Amino acid sequence: MLFNSLHFFAFFIIVTAIYYLLPYKLRWILLLAASCYFYMAFVPVYILILGFTIVVDYIAGLCIENAQQKKRKLFLICSLFANIGVLAVFKYYNFANENLSSLLHYFGVNNPVPFLSILLPIGLSFHTFQAMSYTIEVYRGNQKAERHFGIYALYVMFYPQLVAGPIERPQNLLHQFREKHLLQYNNFAEGLKLMIWGLFKKIVIADRLSIYVNTVYNNADQHNGTTLIVATLFFSVQIYCDFSGYSDIAIGAARVMGFKLMSNFKRPYFSKSISEFWQRWHISLSTWFKDYLYFPLGGNKVSIKRWCFNILVVFIISGFWHGANWTFILWGAINGFYLLFARFTQNIRTKLTSLTGLSRLPKINLFIQVVITWLLTCFAWIFFRANSTKDAFEIVKKIFSTGGAVFTEGSSVMVFSCAGVLFLFLVEFKRHYYNGLFSLSNNTNRLIPKFYYCLLVIMILLVGVADGGQFIYFQF
Repeated sequence: MLFNSLHFFAFFIIVTAIYYLLPYKLRWILLLAASCYFYMAFVPVYILILGFTIVVDYIAGLCIENAQQKKRKLFLICSLFANIGVLAVFKYYNFANENLSSLLHYFGVNNPVPFLSILLPIGLSFHTFQAMSYTIEVYRGNQKAERHFGIYALYVMFYPQLVAGPIERPQNLLHQFREKHLLQYNNFAEGLKLMIWGLFKKIVIADRLSIYVNTVYNNADQHNGTTLIVATLFFSVQIYCDFSGYSDIAIGAARVMGFKLMSNFKRPYFSKSISEFWQRWHISLSTWFKDYLYFPLGGNKVSIKRWCFNILVVFIISGFWHGANWTFILWGAINGFYLLFARFTQNIRTKLTSLTGLSRLPKINLFIQVVITWLLTCFAWIFFRANSTKDAFEIVKKIFSTGGAVFTEGSSVMVFSCAGVLFLFLVEFKRHYYNGLFSLSNNTNRLIPKFYYCLLVIMILLVGVADGGQFIYFQF
């Protein structure tokens, strides 16, 4: 079920209304049933896979809590093996087999291992990582094992963030399913505002930009470097509005029912460095890798060589998490390289800032840092969006070697695309640097926010792309 569909609109109204009419002790049953229905709206049979991991991790959590140290570790390993095993089969098996076939073909040998004709369960990486965080936290002693099977199942399946996050931790979410949430105006209003803003970003901006981006990137050999630059810049905004739009709708839908999910984006394109960008982009995943992979590897409390290794491992695996394709692995490696490069050139960059006088012009220096960071992320996005590594390198080659007139996919597409990008950056710029000044969305005069969000709804209905399709991160 897509957030940008009438199906979800009706589903949300019905579930929310019944939720507040039910006694709070029965609400978990409604939410679990609604979440099952929500997930089964995609491919019904795949709920069995989700059910398998839920049962395994529920039992593992109880066993880990009650066992001695050695057995605790064994139960944790079994849980992780089951979750990663499901990912390996459905997401990475054919990728590994394809690369094995290429390697064997190089030596003149046929690959006897068959390929699997299976679809990737939607949102598999998200709910798998959320389930893994539960058993890891129980093992670490930061979370008590959940005795109530239904509550635990709801923790994994909670419909607002089931398919594309945020990837919640048990400490933040589990206890909320036992709390009585009253219908409060502030929660209701703030939740609806987030949902409207998220839907606006998805339907009006992201889906409009996708028309141009898909046309260019799916026919990259027919376009010049200038057009590819425009498409790449557009894609950086498209993927941000698409994914952060989903997160806003998810957080807003949960807020309407009184639940508080973690923030997943904090205006990442105003970051002054790549390091800051990753503190603002897909925060739930970045912190997941930091807590469960980067720190266990030693973090930065190791030698320089080992730290470099840790950074590259985390980002390469992060890229691989996004998809079974070398393009994602390269995207992760590029971002890891950015961090290493920044670390080893820090003194040089500080001296250059001083020599050029930029240190005495803080606003200009800030602007340059933000623009450079955005352009670096845009370059990495080429590998994320390209259909293959061959296409990615051809696009990079064209960008740095050929020019020409910008391709336009109809004047209306370009006009609405540019207007959407401009509007987004104006709103985000104001929120990032001047949040305390006059606000349309949170004004003390209640009529102004109502007018503002009514205007957004009108724009969604009049300008939005009605058949924009699913969210980009559903494939992960």
